[in-house]
Amino acid sequence: MLSMIAVVMLSLPLKAQTAIPQGQTSELRGVWLTNIDSDVLFERGRLQQSLQRLDELNFNTVYPTVWNWGYTLYPSKVAAKVIGKSLDPTPGLQGRDMLKEIVTEGHKQGLTVIPWFEFGFMAPADSLLAKNRPQWLTNRSNGSKIVKEGTHDRVWLSPFRPDVQQFIQDLIVEIVQNYDIDGIQFDDHFGLPSELGYDAYTVALYKKEHRGKAPSKNPKDPEWVRWRANKITDFMKRVFTAIKANKKNCIVSVAPNPQRFSYEYFLADWQKWERMGLVEDLVLQIYRDDLNVFISELEYPEVKAARKHIPVSIGILSGLKNRSVPMQQIKTQIQKVRDRNFAGVSFFFYETLWNISQEKALERQAGFQQIFPKPANYPNLLAGWKP
Repeated sequence: MLSMIAVVMLSLPLKAQTAIPQGQTSELRGVWLTNIDSDVLFERGRLQQSLQRLDELNFNTVYPTVWNWGYTLYPSKVAAKVIGKSLDPTPGLQGRDMLKEIVTEGHKQGLTVIPWFEFGFMAPADSLLAKNRPQWLTNRSNGSKIVKEGTHDRVWLSPFRPDVQQFIQDLIVEIVQNYDIDGIQFDDHFGLPSELGYDAYTVALYKKEHRGKAPSKNPKDPEWVRWRANKITDFMKRVFTAIKANKKNCIVSVAPNPQRFSYEYFLADWQKWERMGLVEDLVLQIYRDDLNVFISELEYPEVKAARKHIPVSIGILSGLKNRSVPMQQIKTQIQKVRDRNFAGVSFFFYETLWNISQEKALERQAGFQQIFPKPANYPNLLAGWKP
């Protein structure tokens, strides 16, 4: 297969090749593996081949989803107790431990494996979790609970409730204790859509801390936003401590949107998390077609500040089911990231690297071969990474 790629490569213009900045030996070359619009996780052989292909093309990191659609994608005692099912019921996951396979095969291929807690506090409205634990759900000030995500009806667990926090933390610790993972990753779903938080428990807690005063009916009220964001930061700190208590060298990774969006729309104050030392690998999702907007997002002060202490990489969109991203756009964005000496790039998502695209799979793979002609190390803060 690769010799065929080499033939295609030779026929591509040389100027398309992009190089890692001189003197840099490490570069994050990651990809998110999800079960949404993708079947890479649903069959052992296919998963194995996919990891081998990523290694052949000099990728070095995978972020496989482990918590999605209200289920765990690995057999979980914690989930069995709370949800009533220990594993996502998708047929392709039955009788397997998909996460164990990724860890074993990924490490064999020299890949860094960082499970991704994709849904965070979110769940499908019709999920077993939502049905079994209705008291855990939060709502808007008018009492409504459903948040649309595309065509999907979602609900959100209240991140302020101790029982919800315990459940999420138990899931995370279970993974850290039972798998030889290199890290664990969270994103904006580790926050909460800012229009929510008006459930009885949270309102009572707010009143208790504000001499009986109720939270503002305006969900964007700065004080109300700050109070909720600070509570989520407190939980992030607790989770970080729990992870480190179980595995000191487990990297805590966060893959948020740019700060203003994360904070205003998801109450996820990653800038503060980073300043508190709770983030050891930041992969900023900048899914933009407009190159000027893409570049301006790379230049924000909080991004520059984070780069002084930790590896900061950029999440690039390689496509969606119904939105193909041309290889040339991907190459241009990688070059802009490399020009600024970021720690690397990660792609959303595996299936659109070459399987779902308007361009031929072999040409896409040849493109990645040009982008990553030689292997590079994962930029590991815990193994002496320097800014």
